[in-house]
Amino acid sequence: MRQFVIELANEIARIENEKALLNEQLKETYASYEDRLDTKAFKAALRIAKIKANHRGSDVELDNILEALG
Repeated sequence: MRQFVIELANEIARIENEKALLNEQLKETYASYEDRLDTKAFKAALRIAKIKANHRGSDVELDNILEALG
């Protein structure tokens, strides 16, 4: 049992480290585009695109709701 706990803890630590490295790479990538693109607007548009891709209802209905909220 102890060995499994140690293995799991090591694997989770490795994954957490990889996540941190990827997050840093993502920040650097956005920073490299800041002078050419509004990265905040891009991030918002990307979130909206992901939501629309996962939305199973009508895009018109979603757009109408967004317009009413805006």
